[in-house]
Amino acid sequence: MVCFRLSPVPGSGFVLLCLILGAVSSYALELNLTDSKNVTCLYAKWRMNFTIGYETTSKTNKTVTISDFGNATYNGSICGDDQIGPKIEVQFGSVFSWTAYFTKEVSTYLIESISFSYNTNDSTTFPDAKKKENFTVHEPVAVRIPLDEIFRCNSILTLGKKDVVQHYWDVHVQAFVQNGTVSTKEFLCDKDKTSTTVVPIAPTTLPSPTTTPAQKEKPEIGSYSVNNTNGTCLLATMGLQLNMTQDKVVTVINIKPNTTDFTGSCHSQTALLRLNGSNINYLDFVFAVKNENRFYLKEVNVSMYLVNGSVFSIANNNLSYWDAPLGSSYMCNKEQTISVSGAFQINTFYLRVQPFNVIEGKYSTAQDCSADEDNFLVPIAVGAALAGVLILMLLIYLIGLKHHHTGYEQF
Repeated sequence: MVCFRLSPVPGSGFVLLCLILGAVSSYALELNLTDSKNVTCLYAKWRMNFTIGYETTSKTNKTVTISDFGNATYNGSICGDDQIGPKIEVQFGSVFSWTAYFTKEVSTYLIESISFSYNTNDSTTFPDAKKKENFTVHEPVAVRIPLDEIFRCNSILTLGKKDVVQHYWDVHVQAFVQNGTVSTKEFLCDKDKTSTTVVPIAPTTLPSPTTTPAQKEKPEIGSYSVNNTNGTCLLATMGLQLNMTQDKVVTVINIKPNTTDFTGSCHSQTALLRLNGSNINYLDFVFAVKNENRFYLKEVNVSMYLVNGSVFSIANNNLSYWDAPLGSSYMCNKEQTISVSGAFQINTFYLRVQPFNVIEGKYSTAQDCSADEDNFLVPIAVGAALAGVLILMLLIYLIGLKHHHTGYEQF
């Protein structure tokens, strides 16, 4: 954790800011504002990224995803007073700035709106932008929260369309902290509230966790992608069926692509695809490079709500699935099972994935999962052939030996 104590800001006293480096997906930002009496008046912690579309000088369209906030500053963030509402201001470099505005009502406060500015004059991020100027988008939010509660949304929230799409998740914010103590009572966003659409597969009570539940229909096939400054960096196409076992109750869920949000990030040695839906806080697929020439699925993390309202969470960072050479994609049209733990498995259908070295947003030549079976069967076939040869030679020897003894008897 890296903490910054800045000079006094009018209306807010000293500002204590803590920036926590996040995991693969992005940076987690954490902000604690104190007033002139050094009492906390605003608290926020969140993750975010932005996808910006722009026209190039060659009249084509490009997108760039901004997710690295390691150089963030917070100049202008204030607690507010009776005249001015609190706000959070974040600047990352000289190219981007972000502001969240809050207002107070009698017994509630409002996340009123969010503005985001970017400058296409930056040749590093927008090297071939046709328009070189500063752009600002302003998105209304209008989420009303009780004064004594903290707003929480682990699910992905998406704002904006067209040129700028904003993604937020793992959000915790209380704009009017009461008596200097951040509330432990949470006000959930709609996506985090328990859904009643997931139904356990009958029979709901099984004699043991290993008993196979009734089969569901195959899931729909979804297409997912992740972009960075160079364009599309990860591609995935697959049908996903989740199998959870908790207290000997099995729940099976088919992921519906048209109601599933997705985001992620790409790095030289790792790549992340994160899915999010009404019941799913997050479903992470983390890929890694091994031996500098192959990739594989290394990690799966899930957090979701079950029908009884409980949270089901599993993480495993020691997997080894979907192995293929760098520069190619991995494909398996038949049903595969990814065993994340004894209590959580993922069935995949018509899978194709390429987390590294995507060129022009298209899949490269695929390594099919049948090749894995062929590699397994070859030594078996060779061994069987050798065994057959040895048996044949032994039979020839025994027959020859028999004839040899017969000859002696006749003589």
